[in-house]
Amino acid sequence: MFRLAFLAWLVLVGVMIPVGASAGARYDVSYVWAANLNNVQDYKQKVGRVLGPAMSSQLKVVRQSGLYGLIYHRRGDGEGAAGVARAHTRLLRSHGLEAAAPIRSQDWSFVATSDTAPPNVQVSYSPPPTQSSRLPDVGDLSVAVDGLIKDLRRQGLLAADERTAWSVYDFTTGKKLVGINEDIQLQAASLIKPFLALAFFHKVKNKELFYGPKSRRHMERMIRYSSNSSTNWVMRYLGGPQGAQAILSQNYPDIVRDTNIVEYIPANGRTYRNKASAHDYSRFLYALWNEFIPGAGEIKRLMALPSANRLYTGADAIPKGTLVYNKTGSTAMLCGDIGILVVKGRNGQYYPYTVVGIIEKRGRATNYTSWIRSRGDVIRQVSNLVYTGISQHHNLASAL
Repeated sequence: MFRLAFLAWLVLVGVMIPVGASAGARYDVSYVWAANLNNVQDYKQKVGRVLGPAMSSQLKVVRQSGLYGLIYHRRGDGEGAAGVARAHTRLLRSHGLEAAAPIRSQDWSFVATSDTAPPNVQVSYSPPPTQSSRLPDVGDLSVAVDGLIKDLRRQGLLAADERTAWSVYDFTTGKKLVGINEDIQLQAASLIKPFLALAFFHKVKNKELFYGPKSRRHMERMIRYSSNSSTNWVMRYLGGPQGAQAILSQNYPDIVRDTNIVEYIPANGRTYRNKASAHDYSRFLYALWNEFIPGAGEIKRLMALPSANRLYTGADAIPKGTLVYNKTGSTAMLCGDIGILVVKGRNGQYYPYTVVGIIEKRGRATNYTSWIRSRGDVIRQVSNLVYTGISQHHNLASAL
């Protein structure tokens, strides 16, 4: 089973396997995996504060397959590790942290835990920017986005019957920069289509479906052109809406926590009943970028095919040539876009981050064309603001 690394069920090159898969195997408990050592060390402190000093002394930072992880090095049986993971998960989630999970014990490469990386350890993060270019702390970008939305409401560019949700995650620092109304279940419209691609490739991985020229053509039409007929073709091979939902909820529950797929896309495109949250999309994009889900490479290719979007197209602050992997969603009651943007720094390195923007209206807009255009511009303004924050934080000015 594939899960998000920060949700701990990362299938990590033979490291993490289901409990009970191997008799006599020894297990530890895993809390997080990331490319950034400092982030894992910071997370260790948070977990330690929740679990208490005695448990904190047992937490170890390890390195495996190019990632850093936080584990409880207990070397017990699988059943015991699963029990500890469940107990710790309840405590951690009550404090806003992520789930723990049993993990096959290895000959771990332990990393010294300190505020800085130990000698000879390569850490995948950028040095802090100078004070003159520093963006205020993570919370301030969220405040800035919230302030922009309130300003747009005062200007009448967002109506009283419209609610919004926003999520931004910076892969370079491993930090959530914006999380506004993330866990509210909203209409999904065409934003649900990448989830259907995930369900399809899950069946391909299990050799229940074949990804050939015909399915590839429908998948491209579904993602690139948002074809509803191709979407329904894909859904039928998943066993309909209920079949698609079952595949996702049974195999990727830590991604699609708020997702509910109940209908095919109607012929008129008025799909209002399928639901998901901004947090679901954020978790999906995280798993997609890190290739923790089946078909990730092909889904990224599909989402990168040239098409108009609301995160980059018309967002003039974002440098030309920025790579974009996205999917839009549009109805007379919803305007949204979800995606990964990859900008190039002046140092030649790439800085990927996610943006999820959703605007849902309580009733159908009387003028669909005007409404969808203006709300698309709201998402572009937020995307511009997010890039400005990312740029200042990583000193990306004049990057391209």
